[in-house]
Amino acid sequence: MPDPVETATSAQLRALDHPMRHRIWREVGADGATVSQLTHRLATNKGNVAHHVKVLVAADLLAPGRTRTVRGGTEQYYVRTAGRLRLSGEAGEARDATRAMLASISEEVQAATDPLLNHRTLRLTRPQAEALARHLDRVVHELEPAGDRETSYGVLVSVYRR
Repeated sequence: MPDPVETATSAQLRALDHPMRHRIWREVGADGATVSQLTHRLATNKGNVAHHVKVLVAADLLAPGRTRTVRGGTEQYYVRTAGRLRLSGEAGEARDATRAMLASISEEVQAATDPLLNHRTLRLTRPQAEALARHLDRVVHELEPAGDRETSYGVLVSVYRR
Protein backbone atom coordinates (compact mmCIF):
# COMPACT_ATOMS: atom_id res chain seq x y z
CA MET A 1 0.00 0.00 0.00
CA PRO A 2 1.45 3.41 -0.92
CA ASP A 3 2.45 5.88 1.77
CA PRO A 4 -0.26 8.45 2.35
CA VAL A 5 0.35 11.69 0.49
CA GLU A 6 0.45 14.73 2.71
CA THR A 7 0.06 18.24 1.34
CA ALA A 8 3.07 20.32 2.30
CA THR A 9 2.40 23.25 4.61
CA SER A 10 3.46 26.77 3.74
CA ALA A 11 6.53 26.45 6.02
CA GLN A 12 7.45 23.13 4.40
CA LEU A 13 7.16 24.61 0.91
CA ARG A 14 9.50 27.43 1.92
CA ALA A 15 11.95 24.89 3.38
CA LEU A 16 11.85 22.92 0.13
CA ASP A 17 12.81 25.90 -2.03
CA HIS A 18 16.43 24.69 -2.16
CA PRO A 19 17.60 21.71 -4.30
CA MET A 20 19.93 20.37 -1.57
CA ARG A 21 17.04 20.03 0.85
CA HIS A 22 15.14 17.91 -1.69
CA ARG A 23 18.22 15.73 -2.13
CA ILE A 24 18.57 15.33 1.63
CA TRP A 25 14.85 14.60 2.12
CA ARG A 26 14.95 11.89 -0.55
CA GLU A 27 18.27 10.45 0.63
CA VAL A 28 17.15 10.03 4.25
CA GLY A 29 15.04 7.12 3.02
CA ALA A 30 12.83 4.81 5.03
CA ASP A 31 15.49 3.87 7.61
CA GLY A 32 16.71 7.38 8.36
CA ALA A 33 20.24 8.71 8.09
CA THR A 34 22.82 10.65 10.08
CA VAL A 35 24.43 13.91 8.99
CA SER A 36 27.67 11.97 8.39
CA GLN A 37 25.91 9.40 6.21
CA LEU A 38 24.18 12.14 4.23
CA THR A 39 27.48 14.00 3.81
CA HIS A 40 29.05 10.89 2.32
CA ARG A 41 26.07 9.95 0.11
CA LEU A 42 25.63 13.47 -1.27
CA ALA A 43 29.36 14.21 -1.62
CA THR A 44 29.18 17.57 0.11
CA ASN A 45 30.52 19.03 3.35
CA LYS A 46 29.14 18.26 6.79
CA GLY A 47 28.35 21.90 7.67
CA ASN A 48 26.24 22.27 4.54
CA VAL A 49 24.27 19.11 5.31
CA ALA A 50 23.85 20.01 9.00
CA HIS A 51 22.47 23.44 8.08
CA HIS A 52 19.92 22.04 5.63
CA VAL A 53 18.91 19.24 8.03
CA LYS A 54 18.16 21.91 10.69
CA VAL A 55 15.93 23.75 8.21
CA LEU A 56 14.09 20.51 7.37
CA VAL A 57 13.64 19.66 11.07
CA ALA A 58 12.34 23.18 11.81
CA ALA A 59 9.77 22.76 9.00
CA ASP A 60 8.72 19.34 10.36
CA LEU A 61 9.92 17.52 7.23
CA LEU A 62 12.52 15.55 9.21
CA ALA A 63 12.51 14.53 12.85
CA PRO A 64 15.18 13.12 15.15
CA GLY A 65 15.06 9.32 15.22
CA ARG A 66 17.22 6.76 16.98
CA THR A 67 20.82 7.39 18.04
CA ARG A 68 23.89 5.20 17.99
CA THR A 69 27.23 5.41 19.74
CA VAL A 70 30.30 5.63 17.51
CA ARG A 71 33.88 6.12 18.68
CA GLY A 72 32.81 7.62 21.98
CA GLY A 73 30.27 9.98 20.40
CA THR A 74 26.61 9.76 19.58
CA GLU A 75 25.18 10.02 16.07
CA GLN A 76 21.62 11.24 15.59
CA TYR A 77 19.53 9.63 12.89
CA TYR A 78 16.91 11.73 11.15
CA VAL A 79 13.72 10.31 9.68
CA ARG A 80 11.12 11.74 7.32
CA THR A 81 7.86 12.83 8.90
CA ALA A 82 5.91 11.88 5.75
CA GLY A 83 6.55 9.26 3.11
CA ARG A 84 5.29 11.45 0.27
CA LEU A 85 4.43 15.12 -0.10
CA ARG A 86 2.21 17.04 -2.48
CA LEU A 87 3.76 20.39 -3.38
CA SER A 88 0.69 22.57 -3.69
CA GLY A 89 -0.48 25.69 -1.92
CA GLU A 90 0.51 29.33 -2.30
CA ALA A 91 1.40 29.77 -5.98
CA GLY A 92 4.86 31.27 -5.41
CA GLU A 93 5.84 28.88 -2.63
CA ALA A 94 4.69 25.80 -4.53
CA ARG A 95 6.37 27.03 -7.72
CA ASP A 96 9.69 27.66 -5.93
CA ALA A 97 9.58 24.26 -4.17
CA THR A 98 8.76 22.50 -7.45
CA ARG A 99 11.53 24.35 -9.27
CA ALA A 100 14.04 23.31 -6.59
CA MET A 101 12.83 19.69 -6.73
CA LEU A 102 13.17 19.57 -10.51
CA ALA A 103 16.62 21.19 -10.31
CA SER A 104 17.82 18.50 -7.88
CA ILE A 105 16.39 15.74 -10.08
CA SER A 106 17.89 17.35 -13.19
CA GLU A 107 21.35 17.15 -11.59
CA GLU A 108 20.84 13.44 -10.94
CA VAL A 109 19.57 12.75 -14.47
CA GLN A 110 22.49 14.65 -16.03
CA ALA A 111 24.98 12.67 -13.95
CA ALA A 112 23.32 9.31 -14.69
CA THR A 113 24.74 6.82 -17.14
CA ASP A 114 22.29 6.34 -20.01
CA PRO A 115 19.13 7.65 -18.31
CA LEU A 116 15.72 7.05 -19.85
CA LEU A 117 13.95 10.38 -20.17
CA ASN A 118 10.68 10.50 -22.03
CA HIS A 119 8.34 13.47 -22.39
CA ARG A 120 5.11 13.34 -24.29
CA THR A 121 2.21 15.75 -24.74
CA LEU A 122 -1.20 14.13 -25.00
CA ARG A 123 -4.69 15.51 -25.41
CA LEU A 124 -6.72 13.91 -22.61
CA THR A 125 -10.00 14.56 -20.91
CA ARG A 126 -9.74 15.46 -17.23
CA PRO A 127 -11.03 12.00 -16.17
CA GLN A 128 -8.43 10.35 -18.46
CA ALA A 129 -5.64 12.48 -16.98
CA GLU A 130 -6.77 11.66 -13.43
CA ALA A 131 -6.96 7.94 -14.24
CA LEU A 132 -3.49 8.02 -15.82
CA ALA A 133 -2.05 9.82 -12.78
CA ARG A 134 -3.58 7.25 -10.41
CA HIS A 135 -2.30 4.37 -12.54
CA LEU A 136 1.27 5.70 -12.75
CA ASP A 137 1.30 6.44 -9.03
CA ARG A 138 0.16 2.88 -8.30
CA VAL A 139 2.80 1.37 -10.62
CA VAL A 140 5.64 3.30 -8.98
CA HIS A 141 4.55 2.86 -5.38
CA GLU A 142 3.62 -0.83 -5.56
CA LEU A 143 7.17 -1.79 -6.56
CA GLU A 144 8.94 -3.68 -3.79
CA PRO A 145 12.29 -2.06 -2.99
CA ALA A 146 15.38 -4.17 -3.58
CA GLY A 147 17.97 -4.76 -0.89
CA ASP A 148 20.47 -2.18 0.36
CA ARG A 149 23.23 -3.66 -1.79
CA GLU A 150 21.31 -3.09 -5.01
CA THR A 151 21.72 -0.08 -7.28
CA SER A 152 19.39 2.82 -6.52
CA TYR A 153 17.25 4.27 -9.33
CA GLY A 154 15.20 7.45 -9.45
CA VAL A 155 11.77 7.58 -11.04
CA LEU A 156 10.00 10.84 -11.83
CA VAL A 157 6.31 10.59 -12.73
CA SER A 158 4.14 13.56 -13.55
CA VAL A 159 0.87 14.29 -15.24
CA TYR A 160 0.30 18.01 -15.54
CA ARG A 161 -1.98 20.41 -17.36
CA ARG A 162 -0.26 22.57 -19.98
